[in-house]
Amino acid sequence: MSARKRRQAGPAQPRREAFIPSQGHPGPGGGQVGAMDPPAMWRATTVQACGLWPFAAGSGAPMTGVPLGQHLHTGATVCGDPISWFTRAHYISNPSLFMLGMPGLGKSTLVNRMLIGLAATGVVPLVLGDLKPDYAVTVRALGGQVISIGRGVGGINVLDPGAMGEAADRIGGEAGRVLRAEAHGRVLNMVAALITIVRNRPMDDHEQSVLSACLHHLGDRMGNGRPPLLPDLLKVLDEGPERVRSVTLDRGDDARYREAVDPLQRSLLGVLDGPLGDTFAAPTSTRIDLNAPAVCIDVSRIGEADTQLTAAAMLAAWSDGLGTVAAAHALADAGLAPQRWFFTVLDELWRPLRAASGIVERIDALTRLNRSLGLGDAKITHTLKDAESLGNEADRAKARGFVERAGMVVCAGLPRNEMQELGKVVGMSEREIELVSSWSSPPGWAGTGGNEEPPGRGRFLIKVGGRPGIPIKMAITDTERELHDTNLRWTTGG
Repeated sequence: MSARKRRQAGPAQPRREAFIPSQGHPGPGGGQVGAMDPPAMWRATTVQACGLWPFAAGSGAPMTGVPLGQHLHTGATVCGDPISWFTRAHYISNPSLFMLGMPGLGKSTLVNRMLIGLAATGVVPLVLGDLKPDYAVTVRALGGQVISIGRGVGGINVLDPGAMGEAADRIGGEAGRVLRAEAHGRVLNMVAALITIVRNRPMDDHEQSVLSACLHHLGDRMGNGRPPLLPDLLKVLDEGPERVRSVTLDRGDDARYREAVDPLQRSLLGVLDGPLGDTFAAPTSTRIDLNAPAVCIDVSRIGEADTQLTAAAMLAAWSDGLGTVAAAHALADAGLAPQRWFFTVLDELWRPLRAASGIVERIDALTRLNRSLGLGDAKITHTLKDAESLGNEADRAKARGFVERAGMVVCAGLPRNEMQELGKVVGMSEREIELVSSWSSPPGWAGTGGNEEPPGRGRFLIKVGGRPGIPIKMAITDTERELHDTNLRWTTGG
């Protein structure tokens, strides 16, 4: 074409390409889809995927900690646990986890995975009160120690300072004295908890002073010999030494002394001669091994209806376990043992909460007394109503504080009204409330052979502060399924 003809034709028009929307062509023969499935995402080392590296894409899901499952929306791997997110990722300021959800949706299975993953990194799992048991088989597979508590099976001497007393003797000096003083505080709280359970109300303040004086007197009398027992405590109240009388303000009047200590003595007799005596009046059957790679205190032999003994056994297990943690850290600080981290599991929290009025304060005291670092914990219960059903507002406020102080809050399926209440404490969007409440629906009727699972099983929402929640789907391995069968009685017929 000549230049003159090209000028007459005007500028060349760009070639037009057919435009196809991302959701499909809307014209004849086409069709749109509501949402495009995201491509599958895989994670591998540079050795395994050397032909693809470094052509990789980043993920918005956290990748620090124990692998938990896949993100429900993107399919990306989600990793996390309270210790890793506190020490390595710095996502949370408190290495603790609080988990809520309806029964049978996989709460303890997710914590069991964290337990296994953390054990592989050198963290020592402590399951302080296994009720079903859910974790004993896993702890044995890890080469850990399983201690059974119950009538005729084993017991805990609540006056025994345990590992803290042994560590204080080894350390000596001012550090040993401080550790022994902390051990005294734990013993005092544990005895007060037993009396609270028997009375179904908290102890009076002057009674705690009397109890503390009795324990100091017993410590001086026993020295470094055998640990005292509850009958020894009763004997001190009977004798009425000057150290104990001085805090009762009896002013030399024996009648005033008896009036001050008789209610406490009656309660201790109720502990010894009542439903708790066989388990807490004798020497500790098996002490926690400081060098064990994992520890489980199994209280599953206690009957379901025996609420007082169950609550007392769980509190004693928590006190003994947390005291062991404090002893291990004190030995490490003194250069007598390697530094270790611990991960405590406090499952079925609702059972001790309902045992007696004021027991929340005892749980709070047991956990707050451990001021050392290197301890992460997971508390597991069903719903916030476990806290709201407590007897007085002070107990309810303390129980809600367990959720408010948690670094991570993990929700399995919960009814909508429960999610709305939880949203006031944690901060939930309407979309998150709808998502988690949809997981609480029962399975359909069409399942055959009992294989139909609830829609929410293995699905969790992880909340950290005011950040948007991370919804995940967990798939367990065959090994985990063998180690962690929460329906063992039904599957074995035993």
